[in-house]
Amino acid sequence: MKYNIFWFRRDLRLTDNIGLLEALKHQEKLLPIFIFDEAILNESPTNDARVTFIYERLKSINSELKKHNSSLLCLKGNVLNIWKQLTETYAIEAVYTNTDYEPYARERDAEIKAFLKTKSIAFHSYKDQVVFEANDILKHDGTPYTVYTPYKNKWLEQFSGNEVSSELSFESFHEHQFEFPTLESIGFKSSKIQVKPFSLKEVANYSKFRDYPSQDVGSYLGPHLRFGTISIREIISELKPGDATFLSELIWREFFMQILYHFPKVVHRNFRSKYDGIAWRNNETEFKLWCEGKTGYPLVDAGMRQLNETGYMHNRVRMVTASFLCKHLLVNWQWGEAYFAEKLLDYELASNNGNWQWAAGTGCDAAPYFRIFNPITQLEKFDKNLDYVKQWLPDYDTKDYPEPMIDHKTARLRALEVYKKGIGS
Repeated sequence: MKYNIFWFRRDLRLTDNIGLLEALKHQEKLLPIFIFDEAILNESPTNDARVTFIYERLKSINSELKKHNSSLLCLKGNVLNIWKQLTETYAIEAVYTNTDYEPYARERDAEIKAFLKTKSIAFHSYKDQVVFEANDILKHDGTPYTVYTPYKNKWLEQFSGNEVSSELSFESFHEHQFEFPTLESIGFKSSKIQVKPFSLKEVANYSKFRDYPSQDVGSYLGPHLRFGTISIREIISELKPGDATFLSELIWREFFMQILYHFPKVVHRNFRSKYDGIAWRNNETEFKLWCEGKTGYPLVDAGMRQLNETGYMHNRVRMVTASFLCKHLLVNWQWGEAYFAEKLLDYELASNNGNWQWAAGTGCDAAPYFRIFNPITQLEKFDKNLDYVKQWLPDYDTKDYPEPMIDHKTARLRALEVYKKGIGS
C-alpha cells in the first residue's frame, strides 16, 4: 500500500492546517507523524515546560485520531535517520508539511527533501504559520523591508481577509493504533510551569491598557502561535475593526520573521554592523543579578521574577528589562536573548532576536542608541500603585530587597559614551 505522510512540526492542530488539508486531498492513506528532534531536545532541560506543552498537544491530537481508528506516530532521534527508517518501512508516495522559516529548519528541510528525492518521494511544503511569508511583502524594487511601518502598511494593503477551514475528513487517515510514548520515554518529565490557554476577551481593552502590567489584558497567545495550536488565520478572523493595535502586534511577528529569513546573519551578529565596535562590559556577576531579579530596580526585578516563575513577562516590562541589561549594565544583547530563549514559553527566534536588537539599538528599525529607558519613571508611569511589583517581589520594601546596583544617571552617561565610541570605531 502506498502512503502519504503528514509531518507535524509547528502546527499542532487538526483544524485549519493547510499542509494537512492538502495531504488529505489525495487517494493514498495518510500517515500523520511527529518527530522529537534530538538536535533541539538535547539543548533543553528535562523539565522544559515547552516540551511538556508539545507533548500534551500531541496527546490530544492522538486522542482525536483514535476516535477515527487512526493514531499519531511519534518518533524521537536524528531527523534524517528517522526518515531513512520510514522509507524502509513504508512505501511513501509523498511527504506533506508546513513551512518553517528559521535557519535550522530550512537547512533540515533541504536535507530531508534532497534525501527523499533520491527515493523518488515528493516533498510538499505549505505556507501556514503566517499570512504573508518571506517574499510576499517586498518593496517596489523587490528588496525586503527593514523598517516596520512601511512593511505594515504594505501588509494591510495586500491583506484581503482569509478563509478559515475547520472541516476535516478522517476517512483518508491510516487506520493503525501506534503506541503513544510516555513523556519519560523521550527523556523528559512534566514541568510545573504551565502554558496558559489563550483568550481574546480582553482584546478590546488591549490598546488602552497594554502598557500597564497589572491590568493583564494580554491574550497569552504567544506559545499557541509558536507551536500552532491555533492558526493565525483563525485569530485574525476573530478580530474587529477596532482591534488595530492588537493586529499590529501580529504584523510585528511576521515582520521579524521575514527579517530573519532575508538576513539570517542576525542570529549571531548585529543587523547594523556599525554597532560591532561596542565594547560590552559583560560582567557575569551583574548579569546573574539581572537574571535573578536582584538589580534593585523594582520594575526590572518584578519582570525577571515573573519570567523565572511562570515563563511569561509583560511586554512593556520586557522592553524595560532588556534596555536595562544592554544599556545600564552594558551586557551584550545576545546574553539576554539566550536567557529569554531558555525561559520564555512563547520564545520564537525571529521575535526574540528582533526585539532584543531593537532594545540594544543594533537591529533594523531599532530604538536609537540614545533612547535609554529610565526604570524609575517607567515604574511611576505604568505601575504607580506598585500592584505588579508587589505581586512578584514579596521582599519589596523590606530590608532584604537590594539597593539599586547602579545609579540611573551614571549608567545612562556611561552607555552614551560607550555607544558613541563603539559606533565611531
